[in-house]
Amino acid sequence: MLIGANIEFTEEIASAVHHGTDGIGLYRTEFIYINRDRLPTEEEHFCTYKKIVESKGIRFSTIRTFDLGGDKFISDPRLAAEMNPVMGLRAIRFCLREVDLFKVQLRAILRASAYGKTKVLFPMISGMEEAARDQEDLQRGEEGAQARRHPVRKGRQDRDHDGGSLGSTHAEDLAKEVDFFSIGTNDLIQYTLAIDRVNERVSYLYEPLHPAVLKLIRHMVEAGHKAGIEVAMCGEMAGEPVYTMVLLGLGLDELSMNALVIPRIKKVIRAVTVKECRKLVDQIMSFNMASEIEFLSGRPCGGSLRMTSR
Repeated sequence: MLIGANIEFTEEIASAVHHGTDGIGLYRTEFIYINRDRLPTEEEHFCTYKKIVESKGIRFSTIRTFDLGGDKFISDPRLAAEMNPVMGLRAIRFCLREVDLFKVQLRAILRASAYGKTKVLFPMISGMEEAARDQEDLQRGEEGAQARRHPVRKGRQDRDHDGGSLGSTHAEDLAKEVDFFSIGTNDLIQYTLAIDRVNERVSYLYEPLHPAVLKLIRHMVEAGHKAGIEVAMCGEMAGEPVYTMVLLGLGLDELSMNALVIPRIKKVIRAVTVKECRKLVDQIMSFNMASEIEFLSGRPCGGSLRMTSR
């Protein structure tokens, strides 16, 4: 299993390498846009991405196209307030509406790919139509970069669907069109269970071990592997040691997390076998309540997390 680091700024790369990351599993590019008086240029994008992909100690870099909207904002007076921003104009929906901004970013990512293994992550794909438009825009971005005589990595770029609950039930078809899946569990849990994860009055319902969430993750892993692609996870669930055995048993190929918790996750991985983890998942999948799963995994309802195996 590969272990990646989630970063927001290039200055975090050194810490990620120090803590044992295999690569950058998620680079959140929206922070390039926030708190600025003007939009970043293609050259500014390119210099940032190039610094990431050519960093020493990094085997791969996954760059997510900007996920603005929802709880992330950009200073743009054209964007009206929304009643439910988390389910409104955000992520890939925003990208496909602001196509000129999107193409600038894609050209910069493609140019940076000439300097190291680069994966492109499209956030919150809800179906085949959006996936097809992303592929077209990426192809145009490559043609645009080459027309400007910028070097681009030869061969097909790895491109990915960010697996929130929106596209997870469509996973079999999407798996045929992309090079890998990346499951963003923060949104997956939020949308699957219909709760606002930042609302204190209902936050107790935010349950990563909910049977519906685990079944969706398993479904995406199986669909991805059937199509011959790898399945990663970059949400907060990937960085919780108590879930590591479950995720190993579900067959995830890569976990990406805050760099500081990488040593703890690796310690769990070294202490267990895949056979043990699969046996645990087989038991878990026979339950229909999160409280039962929490009990088996050693997590009392409403209590602290603790690992009981080995």
